Amino acid sequence: MLLPFFQNDFIEAGCDEAGRGCLAGPVYAAAVILPKNFSHEVLTDSKQLCEKDRYQLRECIEREAIAFAVAQVDHEEIDRINILNASLKAMHLALEKLHISPGFIIIDGNRFKPYQTVPHQCIIKGDGKYYSIAAASILAKTYRDDHMHRLSDEHPQYDWSRNKGYPTIKHRDAVISYGMSPYHRRTFRITDPQLSLSFKE
Repeated sequence: MLLPFFQNDFIEAGCDEAGRGCLAGPVYAAAVILPKNFSHEVLTDSKQLCEKDRYQLRECIEREAIAFAVAQVDHEEIDRINILNASLKAMHLALEKLHISPGFIIIDGNRFKPYQTVPHQCIIKGDGKYYSIAAASILAKTYRDDHMHRLSDEHPQYDWSRNKGYPTIKHRDAVISYGMSPYHRRTFRITDPQLSLSFKE
C-alpha cells in the first residue's frame, strides 16, 4: 500500500510525467489531488502495471479525485527547450489547469522548478510511494498512450501503437529505413538498433 500524503497541513497535489525517454511525440504530465480517505490496493507506479489495469485505474482516479489535470508539451518545443525543461513545463501547465489550487506539491524524481510560491518536495521513485504521484503517473501515461495510438494511424511503420514512441529496436530500425516522421524529436539520437534495450510496454 502506498502512502496517502507527504504532509497533512496543506492540500497536496502529486505530479508526474510520461514520455520523457521517447524518440517521438509529446511529453505529458498530470497533477492529481486525492481525498484524504483515498486508498487503493492496485494503484502504484504506472510502469509496474499492465495496460488494462492502467485504464481501469484512470477511470477510478478521474471519478474519485478532488481535482486532476493533464497537459502536454509537443516534440517541437522539446527540441527547442530540451526534454527536462519540457517535462517541467508540462507539470506546471497541469498544475495551472487544476480547479483547486494546491498548497503543497510532491513530484516524482529529483528535479523541479518552483511553481509560483507553492512549496514542493521531489521524491525519487515517488510514483511507487505516494498515491497522488502514482495517480498522476497513470493519467500522464494513458493520455499519452492514447495520443500515440492516434499518431500511429498516420505512421504505422514506426509501430507506435505498441512502443508509444520509446526506442525499441523495431522503432529505431524503422527510423533508419524510412527516416524521421514529422513527430520525431530531432534532438534525440537514433542509435544502432542492435544495441540492447530495456523496454516495458
